Order: sequence, then C-alpha cells, then structure tokens
Amino acid sequence: MEKIGIVTEEAVDLPRETIEKYQIAIVPVKLFWPEIENLPGANTFQKMRELEKTGDKSFGKTSQPSLKDFLDKYNYQLEKFDKVICITLTSKLSGSNNSAVQAKKFLEPEKQEKVFVLDSLSASSGQALVVLKAVELIESGKGVNEIVKELEEFIPRVHCYIMFKDPKWVEAAGRISHLVATLMREMGKRGIRPVMTFKEGVLKPTGLKAGAKDIPVGLFKQFETETEKLRKEGKKIRVAITHGDDLEGAQRLKEMIDASTGSALTLSGNRRVEKEPENVEVAFLNILDNILGALAGPDAITLSWCEI
Repeated sequence: MEKIGIVTEEAVDLPRETIEKYQIAIVPVKLFWPEIENLPGANTFQKMRELEKTGDKSFGKTSQPSLKDFLDKYNYQLEKFDKVICITLTSKLSGSNNSAVQAKKFLEPEKQEKVFVLDSLSASSGQALVVLKAVELIESGKGVNEIVKELEEFIPRVHCYIMFKDPKWVEAAGRISHLVATLMREMGKRGIRPVMTFKEGVLKPTGLKAGAKDIPVGLFKQFETETEKLRKEGKKIRVAITHGDDLEGAQRLKEMIDASTGSALTLSGNRRVEKEPENVEVAFLNILDNILGALAGPDAITLSWCEI
C-alpha cells in the first residue's frame, strides 16, 4: 500500500492535534501589518480590536507562500511518504496554488511524478474538510490516483459560509464595494444578516437571513435550510466551524447544530442523559487563520459542511 502524505497551508485552520496525528505538513503564510505588531492582544483579532480604538484605518496584507516554502515541504514529506497530495487555499483568493504548482516543477523529475496539487476552491473550515476527506481516503488504502479523482469530485460539494460582524475589513481589502458594505451594516441592524460563501472559489454573497439576531443564529438558519433534505434522508454530514476570536459564539453555533440533530443533553427522570448524534458530526472548532481572518475581522464565524 502506498504511503501518502499531505501538504497544505496555514489557511486550513485544522486543530494542532489533527495536524500532528496525520503528519500534515503546513506551509506558513506571512501577514504584513506593522500597525498592529506592538498592540496588546493574544491573537490578531484582539489586536484588530485595539487598532479600531485608535481610529487607525489600515488593514493587513498577506503574502502568498514562496516556491521555496512549498518545495521544502514537498521534499520533507517525500522523505517519509511515497506520494504527496498538496491541497491549497482557493486560487481566486491567493496565489498560493500557483506557487504550489510552480514549486513542483523544481523537484527532481522522479519526484515531480509523486506530487499532486489540488485547489480546494475554499478556505479555512472549507479547506479543512477537503483535507479531512483526503485523510479518510488515504486511510482506506486507496491509491493516489483514485484519491485525487475522488477529491476533485468532492471539492465542489463542500459548502463554506461566512458571516462578518462588520464588513469594514473585507471592504478595506477591496473584496467588496463600499455600497455593498454599507448595505450589509444596515441590514444587520434590522436583524437581516447577509451570508457570504465561496462559489467556484470566489467569495460572494449568497443570501440573506431574516430574524437572525446574531451571527451564530444566522449561520444555523443557513445550515438548517441547506441540509434539511439530507438530514431527513439520514445522510451523514460533517461540519467544521472557525471564528475570529469568538469561541463563545462558535460553541453556541455547535450547540444549536447538536440540539437540532439529536445530540443535545436531555432530561431522563432526574438525570441528564446525552443522546447520540443522529447524522451530523461537528469535526472541530478553531480560530480563523490570518489569511481569511484579516478579511473577515473580529467575531466573524465560518461554518462549512459536506456530505460524507
């Protein structure tokens, strides 16, 4: 059986224990934002909140990984594995995929045939679901060509939704217009929350959720609507959630999903009994990376799901 390793970037937002367990090689991505470097805060989002207090309107810029970054990880993984699958952030948001493809050409000819590069067409929790699928396929003992083919068919079936508390950061980065950002703020004040998604790799608005008093409720409504038919049919669904330093909101979103799928805590006599989940698995909660996080801003949450 082929030993197959995985390379991906920091944008994947997988928990550290998952990365270590499956020996996933992570390509670093740099954030350039000198205005926040000396501000207090344990993470980028806390620093962004401090920056807002100063009135500074700068925003962060990320640089795509270099060819050498990917080349080093390919060679590192090929010392341990027979083949390598590289799963990148959407090529419509970053040049990372291009770096990964070009880096492969600098490998020795016999090594080039052992590396396979795939565009996740997503980011953060969506990209993570693609990597988790790759892990499953590898553990099933399938060959690399079959795995790559299945992943290519799987990628378009990954749904990644994002809600911003304030679209100022994605507006500042030029990803949405001032008009769209203003409309999003006004709708939010009225309990109508715009939902963003990756469509063919591009971050776009996908709908409005009325009666969504906050982001967790808005994303839960989106998930509930999108997956209703699948859940009624008993299909298995995997979910991943990431957040911009709003662990409480992310956990509340998970609890709503659990409660709707039979895994909530219920009373049985005088005892609290945890029911088994019916058909939805929340794979993980984790903080957003700097790549998508610098665009999404503090308190943003992503929810990704796929049928498994």
